[in-house]
Amino acid sequence: MSGNLCLNEGLRQKTASPDMGRTFSEGSMIRLLFLGDIVGEPGRKAVINNLPDWKKEWGIDFAIVNGENSAGGRGITSKISIDLLRAGAAVITTGDHVWDQHDIVDYFETEPRLLRPINYPDGTVGAGSVVLETQSGIAVGVINVQGRTFIQPPLENPFRAALAEAERLRSEEGVQVIFVDMHAETTSEKIAMGRILDGKVSAVVGTHTHVQTADEQIFPGGTAFLSDAGMCGPLESILGRSIEPIVERFLTSTPRRFPVAKGVVGVRGVIVDVDETTGKATKIERVVEDVE
Repeated sequence: MSGNLCLNEGLRQKTASPDMGRTFSEGSMIRLLFLGDIVGEPGRKAVINNLPDWKKEWGIDFAIVNGENSAGGRGITSKISIDLLRAGAAVITTGDHVWDQHDIVDYFETEPRLLRPINYPDGTVGAGSVVLETQSGIAVGVINVQGRTFIQPPLENPFRAALAEAERLRSEEGVQVIFVDMHAETTSEKIAMGRILDGKVSAVVGTHTHVQTADEQIFPGGTAFLSDAGMCGPLESILGRSIEPIVERFLTSTPRRFPVAKGVVGVRGVIVDVDETTGKATKIERVVEDVE
């Protein structure tokens, strides 16, 4: 565990390897795992190599990962998508770097479990939501949406898009358990999304900043919320990239390449327990795992 967690025993107990023994009545709840932005080869290797064991250890019913930085820190390829799905991810979400690897455009037409933000204009290749079933037959809906503040490209209104899709999943497809990845820069947009969707989805978790926040909570309507899940990437870095060139860029204001860093990988995310009948969250807990 990172040193700052060890300074606060209470915090460390809350955020370290989760105490995820299934204390609820089997069959009454579903346990969701979401892992934040996977950064480059170090991040994806840590996830691919460990996800099967984590799912067993933590009693995970359904795993979602954000893969938009998994290919050299920018975008995702079809091969990486296949590797993540084979490792046990049920759904892969993305964000503003979704199109950075050219082969992914054609792949979207063949793989519904890979999502792009739902608020792209009509006619954009791919989909922004998907419904899948767990091994026990529980339907889970996943929505991927992107904010508009300080992030490119400017997309359609994310709040209206997410709200409409959540309502459609419930009314037309009868889905109660719905997870939302809100890929956005500002905490205000993410919190607003959580408040707007409170009681309409099971969880709203932010991505994009690569820094895990400590504001996990369950809103009054039963929606679990976390402003940002954090990243799955090298700890000795600046947002997963090598430190030196970024420092040089800030000092000199001249262009630099930002390679993905190396070393111990911090895997960050969240686990949410959801009542499968009502779709309301009963527990949310941050995930903090460091992988050599």
